[in-house]
Amino acid sequence: MHDGIDWSSRLTFLRQADELDAESRRVVARRLVRALPDQPTVLDVGCGAGGMSVALVEALTARGGGTVVLVDGTPELLDAATTAARSAATYGTDTTTATVRVRPVLADLAAERPVDLAGPAQLVWASNVVHHLPDQRAAVLGVIEAVAPGGWLALAEGGLSGRFLPYDLGVGEPGLQDRLSAARAEWFVRMRENTTGSVRLSGGWNLVLSEGGLVDVTAFSYLVDHPAPPKQAVRDWAVNQLMWYEEVAGDALHPADRRTVRQLLDPQDPAFLGLRDDVFLLTANTVYVGRKP
Repeated sequence: MHDGIDWSSRLTFLRQADELDAESRRVVARRLVRALPDQPTVLDVGCGAGGMSVALVEALTARGGGTVVLVDGTPELLDAATTAARSAATYGTDTTTATVRVRPVLADLAAERPVDLAGPAQLVWASNVVHHLPDQRAAVLGVIEAVAPGGWLALAEGGLSGRFLPYDLGVGEPGLQDRLSAARAEWFVRMRENTTGSVRLSGGWNLVLSEGGLVDVTAFSYLVDHPAPPKQAVRDWAVNQLMWYEEVAGDALHPADRRTVRQLLDPQDPAFLGLRDDVFLLTANTVYVGRKP
């Protein structure tokens, strides 16, 4: 992949995140499809493991049906998303005939135009995929091409980084979460710099949508909030998230913090995240929305 990340190895974590984000995404999906015409085509660009794909299928089913086109560049993720979305399309019906058609498309979004892959769509959803492509502005403009006249683009990028650790864990120095977030931000800059053909994007996403010809550009944010004490799924997510931070950004941490991270990831250590009752998940995701005239 362009960003150097092995996304197929991230499938388990993405599924965990999808489970925890499911209810929030259902609310977002219902909001986005409300103004669409009957039997719309919805394009999920960079569908990942299919969390939002499922929410879009459910939202379209509730209003009479349509088509959801899933696009991703990693076969394992696309297969997982397709299975989940097709299951949602038939769940709860009396027959095997779904009112929502699910069509998967394997494609490299840096080299192929979404409009050629799916045709004009009344809604295009692109979540946390554009920032992994070499030229982010060009990627957004390419996605806008796939929006039908009168249709909408919903670009989910940015927000507030997820937090999951208490300030003082009882091991190491307090404030580890902030230092992990700083290390991850440093990794993100390196990831962008090391992406072949990377082009710097200056300014906000709303400006890119407006420059791309969209009107009525606005934004909203939604929370994913699982407070402490957590269910086990939150603990499992936190363990995998910390493992990811260690993998991509561990070299930016002080050695003392790296030792603390190893303690938190050790199932034999009393501080192990997978058994703690003070782990939580709180994040805010921002969606930029614009209409094509």
